Amino acid sequence: MIISKFGEDLADAEWLVQLLECGLLKGSFIPPAEIKAARDVFRYRAKVAQQRVSEIARLGSVLQDAGIKIDSVAWSIATKSGRAMTEALIDGERRGPVLAELAKGKMRSKIPDLSMALEGRFGDHHALMCRLHLDHIDHLEAVIARLEAQLEAMMIPFRVQRDLHATAPGIGQIAAAGVICEITASPAEFFATAAHLASWTGLCPGNHESAGKRHSGRRRHGNEHLQSLLVECAWSAVRHDGYLKSLYHRHVMKWGGYRSQTAKKKAIIVVAHALIVIVWHILATGKPYEELGADYFTRRLDPERETRRLIAKLEALGHSVTLNPAA
Repeated sequence: MIISKFGEDLADAEWLVQLLECGLLKGSFIPPAEIKAARDVFRYRAKVAQQRVSEIARLGSVLQDAGIKIDSVAWSIATKSGRAMTEALIDGERRGPVLAELAKGKMRSKIPDLSMALEGRFGDHHALMCRLHLDHIDHLEAVIARLEAQLEAMMIPFRVQRDLHATAPGIGQIAAAGVICEITASPAEFFATAAHLASWTGLCPGNHESAGKRHSGRRRHGNEHLQSLLVECAWSAVRHDGYLKSLYHRHVMKWGGYRSQTAKKKAIIVVAHALIVIVWHILATGKPYEELGADYFTRRLDPERETRRLIAKLEALGHSVTLNPAA
Protein backbone atom coordinates (compact mmCIF):
# COMPACT_ATOMS: atom_id res chain seq x y z
CA MET A 1 0.00 0.00 0.00
CA ILE A 2 2.86 2.38 0.85
CA ILE A 3 4.64 1.52 -2.40
CA SER A 4 1.42 2.04 -4.38
CA LYS A 5 0.81 5.39 -2.73
CA PHE A 6 4.39 6.45 -3.40
CA GLY A 7 3.96 5.50 -7.05
CA GLU A 8 0.81 7.61 -7.33
CA ASP A 9 2.55 10.62 -5.77
CA LEU A 10 5.50 10.21 -8.15
CA ALA A 11 3.19 10.03 -11.15
CA ASP A 12 1.34 13.15 -9.97
CA ALA A 13 4.64 14.98 -9.53
CA GLU A 14 5.74 14.05 -13.06
CA TRP A 15 2.40 15.24 -14.44
CA LEU A 16 2.71 18.58 -12.61
CA VAL A 17 6.24 19.04 -14.00
CA GLN A 18 4.95 18.48 -17.54
CA LEU A 19 2.16 21.00 -17.01
CA LEU A 20 4.65 23.54 -15.65
CA GLU A 21 6.97 23.03 -18.65
CA CYS A 22 4.04 23.72 -20.98
CA GLY A 23 3.08 26.88 -19.07
CA LEU A 24 -0.27 25.46 -17.97
CA LEU A 25 0.22 26.04 -14.23
CA LYS A 26 -0.44 29.37 -12.56
CA GLY A 27 1.34 30.48 -9.42
CA SER A 28 -0.48 30.33 -6.09
CA PHE A 29 -1.52 33.51 -4.32
CA ILE A 30 1.20 34.32 -1.77
CA PRO A 31 0.76 37.70 -0.06
CA PRO A 32 3.72 40.05 0.51
CA ALA A 33 5.49 39.87 3.86
CA GLU A 34 3.89 43.02 5.30
CA ILE A 35 0.41 41.80 4.37
CA LYS A 36 1.18 38.36 5.82
CA ALA A 37 2.18 39.97 9.14
CA ALA A 38 -0.99 42.11 9.23
CA ARG A 39 -3.04 39.02 8.39
CA ASP A 40 -1.68 37.20 11.44
CA VAL A 41 -2.65 40.12 13.67
CA PHE A 42 -6.15 40.44 12.17
CA ARG A 43 -6.90 36.72 12.36
CA TYR A 44 -5.83 36.59 16.00
CA ARG A 45 -8.05 39.60 16.70
CA ALA A 46 -10.98 37.73 15.13
CA LYS A 47 -10.32 34.71 17.38
CA VAL A 48 -10.14 36.87 20.50
CA ALA A 49 -13.36 38.64 19.49
CA GLN A 50 -15.05 35.22 19.19
CA GLN A 51 -13.77 34.34 22.66
CA ARG A 52 -15.31 37.57 23.97
CA VAL A 53 -18.68 36.62 22.47
CA SER A 54 -18.43 33.19 24.10
CA GLU A 55 -17.53 34.72 27.47
CA ILE A 56 -20.53 37.06 27.29
CA ALA A 57 -22.72 34.03 26.58
CA ARG A 58 -21.29 32.29 29.69
CA LEU A 59 -22.04 35.38 31.76
CA GLY A 60 -25.60 35.31 30.44
CA SER A 61 -25.94 31.66 31.45
CA VAL A 62 -24.92 32.49 35.04
CA LEU A 63 -27.47 35.30 35.19
CA GLN A 64 -30.15 33.02 33.75
CA ASP A 65 -29.35 30.41 36.40
CA ALA A 66 -29.87 33.11 39.02
CA GLY A 67 -33.24 34.07 37.54
CA ILE A 68 -31.94 37.42 36.23
CA LYS A 69 -33.51 38.07 32.81
CA ILE A 70 -31.74 41.23 31.64
CA ASP A 71 -31.42 39.96 28.08
CA SER A 72 -35.19 39.39 27.87
CA VAL A 73 -35.65 43.18 28.08
CA ALA A 74 -32.34 44.58 26.81
CA TRP A 75 -30.90 43.49 23.45
CA SER A 76 -27.69 42.41 25.18
CA ILE A 77 -26.17 42.11 28.64
CA ALA A 78 -22.95 43.61 27.26
CA THR A 79 -24.39 47.15 27.14
CA LYS A 80 -23.41 49.85 29.64
CA SER A 81 -26.75 49.39 31.41
CA GLY A 82 -26.30 45.62 31.62
CA ARG A 83 -22.75 46.03 32.94
CA ALA A 84 -23.86 48.50 35.62
CA MET A 85 -26.67 46.20 36.80
CA THR A 86 -24.38 43.16 36.89
CA GLU A 87 -21.76 45.07 38.87
CA ALA A 88 -24.44 46.14 41.37
CA LEU A 89 -25.60 42.54 41.75
CA ILE A 90 -22.02 41.47 42.48
CA ASP A 91 -21.71 44.25 45.08
CA GLY A 92 -24.74 42.90 46.95
CA GLU A 93 -27.75 44.84 45.61
CA ARG A 94 -30.73 42.54 45.12
CA ARG A 95 -33.75 44.89 44.82
CA GLY A 96 -35.13 44.90 41.29
CA PRO A 97 -36.42 48.51 41.23
CA VAL A 98 -33.09 49.83 42.55
CA LEU A 99 -31.15 47.85 39.95
CA ALA A 100 -33.50 49.00 37.17
CA GLU A 101 -32.71 52.65 38.00
CA LEU A 102 -29.16 52.01 36.77
CA ALA A 103 -30.48 51.84 33.19
CA LYS A 104 -29.03 54.42 30.82
CA GLY A 105 -30.27 56.12 27.67
CA LYS A 106 -33.12 54.42 25.81
CA MET A 107 -33.16 51.62 28.38
CA ARG A 108 -34.77 53.95 30.92
CA SER A 109 -38.06 53.62 29.05
CA LYS A 110 -38.02 49.92 30.03
CA ILE A 111 -37.52 50.41 33.79
CA PRO A 112 -40.84 48.75 34.79
CA ASP A 113 -39.99 45.61 32.80
CA LEU A 114 -36.41 45.65 34.08
CA SER A 115 -37.63 45.80 37.68
CA MET A 116 -39.38 42.45 37.21
CA ALA A 117 -36.58 40.94 35.14
CA LEU A 118 -34.03 41.72 37.86
CA GLU A 119 -35.91 39.95 40.66
CA GLY A 120 -34.18 36.59 41.05
CA ARG A 121 -32.20 34.33 43.36
CA PHE A 122 -28.73 35.77 42.85
CA GLY A 123 -26.37 34.17 45.35
CA ASP A 124 -22.73 34.44 46.43
CA HIS A 125 -21.50 31.81 43.97
CA HIS A 126 -23.30 33.68 41.16
CA ALA A 127 -21.46 36.84 42.23
CA LEU A 128 -18.11 35.02 42.09
CA MET A 129 -18.77 33.57 38.64
CA CYS A 130 -20.00 36.91 37.26
CA ARG A 131 -16.93 38.69 38.64
CA LEU A 132 -14.61 36.19 36.95
CA HIS A 133 -16.49 36.44 33.64
CA LEU A 134 -16.43 40.25 33.70
CA ASP A 135 -12.72 40.30 34.48
CA HIS A 136 -12.07 37.91 31.60
CA ILE A 137 -14.19 40.07 29.26
CA ASP A 138 -12.19 43.14 30.31
CA HIS A 139 -8.95 41.28 29.60
CA LEU A 140 -10.17 40.18 26.15
CA GLU A 141 -11.28 43.71 25.31
CA ALA A 142 -7.83 45.02 26.29
CA VAL A 143 -6.22 42.42 23.99
CA ILE A 144 -8.56 43.41 21.15
CA ALA A 145 -7.72 47.09 21.65
CA ARG A 146 -4.00 46.31 21.58
CA LEU A 147 -4.32 44.24 18.42
CA GLU A 148 -6.40 46.95 16.72
CA ALA A 149 -3.76 49.55 17.57
CA GLN A 150 -1.08 47.31 16.05
CA LEU A 151 -3.25 46.70 12.98
CA GLU A 152 -3.79 50.44 12.57
CA ALA A 153 -0.03 51.00 12.54
CA MET A 154 0.44 48.20 9.98
CA MET A 155 -2.24 49.71 7.71
CA ILE A 156 -0.45 53.06 7.36
CA PRO A 157 1.05 52.14 3.93
CA PHE A 158 -2.43 51.04 2.75
CA ARG A 159 -4.49 53.83 4.31
CA VAL A 160 -5.71 55.21 0.95
CA GLN A 161 -6.95 51.80 -0.22
CA ARG A 162 -8.53 51.08 3.15
CA ASP A 163 -10.43 54.38 3.14
CA LEU A 164 -11.63 53.73 -0.41
CA HIS A 165 -12.68 50.24 0.58
CA ALA A 166 -14.64 51.57 3.56
CA THR A 167 -16.92 53.52 1.19
CA ALA A 168 -18.70 50.26 0.38
CA PRO A 169 -21.89 49.65 2.43
CA GLY A 170 -21.52 47.48 5.51
CA ILE A 171 -17.71 47.74 5.57
CA GLY A 172 -16.04 49.75 8.32
CA GLN A 173 -12.40 50.57 8.93
CA ILE A 174 -11.60 47.32 10.75
CA ALA A 175 -13.40 45.17 8.18
CA ALA A 176 -11.66 47.04 5.35
CA ALA A 177 -8.30 46.34 6.98
CA GLY A 178 -9.28 42.68 7.34
CA VAL A 179 -10.12 42.34 3.64
CA ILE A 180 -6.82 43.98 2.67
CA CYS A 181 -5.02 41.53 4.98
CA GLU A 182 -6.58 38.63 3.06
CA ILE A 183 -6.36 39.83 -0.58
CA THR A 184 -3.76 42.66 -0.42
CA ALA A 185 -4.40 46.29 -1.39
CA SER A 186 -4.09 45.51 -5.11
CA PRO A 187 -5.99 42.27 -5.79
CA ALA A 188 -5.99 42.88 -9.57
CA GLU A 189 -2.30 41.89 -9.58
CA PHE A 190 -3.17 38.40 -8.37
CA PHE A 191 -6.77 37.93 -9.60
CA ALA A 192 -7.44 38.83 -13.22
CA THR A 193 -11.14 39.56 -12.69
CA ALA A 194 -13.63 39.99 -9.87
CA ALA A 195 -15.00 36.54 -10.77
CA HIS A 196 -11.58 34.98 -10.11
CA LEU A 197 -11.45 36.63 -6.70
CA ALA A 198 -15.01 35.54 -5.85
CA SER A 199 -14.14 31.97 -6.84
CA TRP A 200 -10.95 31.98 -4.75
CA THR A 201 -12.90 33.35 -1.78
CA GLY A 202 -15.51 30.62 -2.14
CA LEU A 203 -18.51 32.93 -2.51
CA CYS A 204 -19.65 31.92 -5.99
CA PRO A 205 -21.88 28.95 -6.90
CA GLY A 206 -20.21 25.68 -7.76
CA ASN A 207 -20.22 24.46 -11.37
CA HIS A 208 -20.77 20.72 -11.25
CA GLU A 209 -21.98 19.62 -14.67
CA SER A 210 -21.72 16.15 -16.16
CA ALA A 211 -23.19 14.71 -19.34
CA GLY A 212 -25.10 17.91 -19.98
CA LYS A 213 -26.78 17.82 -16.57
CA ARG A 214 -26.18 20.40 -13.88
CA HIS A 215 -25.77 18.84 -10.45
CA SER A 216 -25.25 20.44 -7.04
CA GLY A 217 -24.37 24.16 -7.15
CA ARG A 218 -22.83 24.06 -3.68
CA ARG A 219 -20.06 26.61 -3.42
CA ARG A 220 -16.46 25.54 -2.84
CA HIS A 221 -14.61 25.99 0.46
CA GLY A 222 -12.40 28.98 -0.35
CA ASN A 223 -10.94 31.37 2.21
CA GLU A 224 -13.05 30.79 5.35
CA HIS A 225 -11.62 33.85 7.12
CA LEU A 226 -12.65 36.19 4.31
CA GLN A 227 -15.99 34.43 3.88
CA SER A 228 -17.05 34.97 7.50
CA LEU A 229 -15.89 38.60 7.42
CA LEU A 230 -17.83 39.38 4.24
CA VAL A 231 -20.97 37.63 5.49
CA GLU A 232 -20.80 39.77 8.64
CA CYS A 233 -20.42 42.89 6.46
CA ALA A 234 -23.32 41.72 4.27
CA TRP A 235 -25.66 41.49 7.28
CA SER A 236 -24.66 45.05 8.16
CA ALA A 237 -25.19 46.27 4.58
CA VAL A 238 -28.74 44.91 4.21
CA ARG A 239 -29.90 46.91 7.22
CA HIS A 240 -29.66 50.11 5.18
CA ASP A 241 -31.63 51.09 2.09
CA GLY A 242 -29.72 50.71 -1.15
CA TYR A 243 -28.77 48.31 -3.91
CA LEU A 244 -27.52 45.55 -1.60
CA LYS A 245 -30.70 45.56 0.48
CA SER A 246 -32.77 45.31 -2.72
CA LEU A 247 -30.55 42.45 -3.89
CA TYR A 248 -31.07 40.65 -0.58
CA HIS A 249 -34.86 41.13 -0.69
CA ARG A 250 -35.02 39.93 -4.29
CA HIS A 251 -33.26 36.65 -3.51
CA VAL A 252 -35.04 36.03 -0.21
CA MET A 253 -38.37 36.20 -2.05
CA LYS A 254 -36.97 34.04 -4.84
CA TRP A 255 -36.04 31.23 -2.42
CA GLY A 256 -39.04 31.13 -0.12
CA GLY A 257 -39.63 34.46 1.63
CA TYR A 258 -38.65 35.87 5.01
CA ARG A 259 -40.17 32.98 6.95
CA SER A 260 -37.51 30.68 5.53
CA GLN A 261 -34.16 30.75 7.33
CA THR A 262 -32.64 28.86 4.41
CA ALA A 263 -33.75 31.61 2.02
CA LYS A 264 -32.15 34.26 4.24
CA LYS A 265 -28.87 32.35 4.49
CA LYS A 266 -28.68 31.77 0.74
CA ALA A 267 -29.56 35.40 0.02
CA ILE A 268 -26.88 36.77 2.37
CA ILE A 269 -24.27 34.71 0.50
CA VAL A 270 -25.42 36.44 -2.70
CA VAL A 271 -24.89 39.81 -0.99
CA ALA A 272 -21.46 38.74 0.26
CA HIS A 273 -20.58 37.73 -3.31
CA ALA A 274 -21.68 41.17 -4.51
CA LEU A 275 -19.49 42.76 -1.83
CA ILE A 276 -16.33 40.94 -2.91
CA VAL A 277 -17.02 42.00 -6.51
CA ILE A 278 -17.45 45.60 -5.32
CA VAL A 279 -14.20 45.35 -3.35
CA TRP A 280 -12.26 44.12 -6.40
CA HIS A 281 -13.55 46.99 -8.55
CA ILE A 282 -12.88 49.62 -5.86
CA LEU A 283 -9.29 48.49 -5.34
CA ALA A 284 -8.65 47.84 -9.04
CA THR A 285 -9.93 51.22 -10.23
CA GLY A 286 -9.05 53.37 -7.22
CA LYS A 287 -12.54 54.88 -7.24
CA PRO A 288 -14.98 54.95 -4.27
CA TYR A 289 -18.19 52.96 -4.26
CA GLU A 290 -21.09 54.44 -6.23
CA GLU A 291 -24.52 53.54 -4.88
CA LEU A 292 -26.79 52.08 -7.58
CA GLY A 293 -29.91 52.87 -5.58
CA ALA A 294 -32.70 50.85 -3.99
CA ASP A 295 -34.71 51.08 -7.23
CA TYR A 296 -31.93 49.57 -9.37
CA PHE A 297 -33.87 46.44 -10.31
CA THR A 298 -37.13 48.34 -10.78
CA ARG A 299 -35.49 50.71 -13.27
CA ARG A 300 -34.26 47.76 -15.33
CA LEU A 301 -37.73 46.27 -15.77
CA ASP A 302 -39.51 46.45 -19.11
CA PRO A 303 -42.88 48.06 -18.19
CA GLU A 304 -44.85 46.21 -20.87
CA ARG A 305 -43.34 42.85 -20.03
CA GLU A 306 -43.90 43.37 -16.29
CA THR A 307 -47.51 44.40 -16.97
CA ARG A 308 -48.14 41.21 -18.95
CA ARG A 309 -46.55 39.13 -16.19
CA LEU A 310 -48.71 40.65 -13.46
CA ILE A 311 -51.88 40.31 -15.54
CA ALA A 312 -51.13 36.64 -16.22
CA LYS A 313 -50.53 36.07 -12.51
CA LEU A 314 -53.83 37.71 -11.53
CA GLU A 315 -55.75 35.77 -14.19
CA ALA A 316 -54.18 32.52 -12.95
CA LEU A 317 -55.65 33.35 -9.54
CA GLY A 318 -59.12 33.67 -11.06
CA HIS A 319 -59.36 37.45 -11.50
CA SER A 320 -60.48 39.39 -14.53
CA VAL A 321 -58.18 42.31 -15.25
CA THR A 322 -59.12 45.55 -16.97
CA LEU A 323 -56.47 48.21 -17.46
CA ASN A 324 -57.21 51.91 -17.36
CA PRO A 325 -54.45 54.44 -18.16
CA ALA A 326 -53.37 56.55 -15.19
CA ALA A 327 -54.12 60.27 -15.28
